[in-house]
Amino acid sequence: MANAQPITTLSVSTCRGEKQILRAQGYQFINVNLNEGGNRVFLWYKKESGKRPVTRIEFSFTDKMKSGLAEAGYEVINRDLNAGVSDHIFLWYFYGSTEYDMPIVDLKLTKGAKEEPVLMNDGWERLGCDLNRNASRTTIYLWVKREKTSYIQEIAGTVDFSSDKQMFELGYTRVCEDTNRNAGGKNYVFLWYRRTTDKKKALTDLNISTSRQDESKLQNEGYKKLNVDLNTGNGGNVVYLWYKKEGDQSIQAMALLINPDAWIEYPNAGINFIDKNLNKSIGWKISIAYK
Repeated sequence: MANAQPITTLSVSTCRGEKQILRAQGYQFINVNLNEGGNRVFLWYKKESGKRPVTRIEFSFTDKMKSGLAEAGYEVINRDLNAGVSDHIFLWYFYGSTEYDMPIVDLKLTKGAKEEPVLMNDGWERLGCDLNRNASRTTIYLWVKREKTSYIQEIAGTVDFSSDKQMFELGYTRVCEDTNRNAGGKNYVFLWYRRTTDKKKALTDLNISTSRQDESKLQNEGYKKLNVDLNTGNGGNVVYLWYKKEGDQSIQAMALLINPDAWIEYPNAGINFIDKNLNKSIGWKISIAYK
């Protein structure tokens, strides 16, 4: 692909002076303000020959998310992407060399659901954290393009932070959106995935169960269940993610959708949309799209 040189480092500016310094150091920036309603915050990146490529990008929006990232060797940019507004969001990046790590060669930012499906259809991978989280109604997401076409080969789930370091070391990417968001429970529930360049190893289908009847139906249809209740800690219906590894489709990306506009835009663009609520409680309605 054009401009396929990998990204080798990332940075963030929160004021005019920082922008001038980063530009002088050879960084390029994405001209999208990450912080609606607060300080103007911009993401910068650099591509340098002979340097290690960035292979994974993560975010933290609570202090409990930080320790696993730090212990696993991720580097943090000590600039709050949500400065002066609400949740304190920090960007972390990683130089990986496992079979699950593919160099990142390009970045884009979207503001609103209309911009998202065209990128997913074009092979981009949306990272899970809304960078405008709890700041305004605008949803802002970072998208990455990798050096080679890759697919999701495994999905996992966690209901606390105790295994974060291990998950990162095993090559997983965390989908940084709590499936219990605003539901009042004590658990943070996250989905994770690992990537592969081998199309034969890819997942081929996803589904959601929110009742025992759903579970029986999906089991009879040959789906396998991810044994983590995505509604853990809230006393409501159990919610499970199900997947297949047989079939014609090879899943390249998935996204948790919290923006009601996205529930219209994604299926209209021909992207698979599971019209079931992962947060089967009093919190935010969260659904899944995948391609």
